[in-house]
Amino acid sequence: MNSTDTVAISDLLSEERIHVSLPATSREDVIHMMVQLMQGHPCVADLEQVREDVIERERMMSTGVGKGLALPHAKTAGVTETIGCFAVMARPIDFDAMDEQPVRLAFMLAGPEASRSKHIKILSHISRLLNRKRLRKRILNCDTAVEVLALFAEEEDTTQRP
Repeated sequence: MNSTDTVAISDLLSEERIHVSLPATSREDVIHMMVQLMQGHPCVADLEQVREDVIERERMMSTGVGKGLALPHAKTAGVTETIGCFAVMARPIDFDAMDEQPVRLAFMLAGPEASRSKHIKILSHISRLLNRKRLRKRILNCDTAVEVLALFAEEEDTTQRP
């Protein structure tokens, strides 16, 4: 990772925080199910606060960024450190995305309100990685969380090389 990035995505995620074939049927389902993936994380102080803040952020403007990707996120008092989770949808979900395409991949990020700069850097890093068509296609072909995690680690390792 370069010096402007603060956290490797592969370090931010774990098998327990990745769901392949998420059975959501709506944008609201996606958010609720993904927040549940954060349950039990040692940095979650208040899971319901995280849920409320992510939903509130989504109400302000859709986090469907295009190319089948959504980045639901919030700065919240519900966490003590920045945490993330990732999901591959079982079926495409209308997320009111900028390009009007349904979402198949979602990366949720929750960070403490004091870590605004770190939060933005991580979102930017996630967006750059998942902007790669080849990576998105490979993730869509994954059957397990282990495979998804390995792809993120591999992609970040490749990015570091000169």
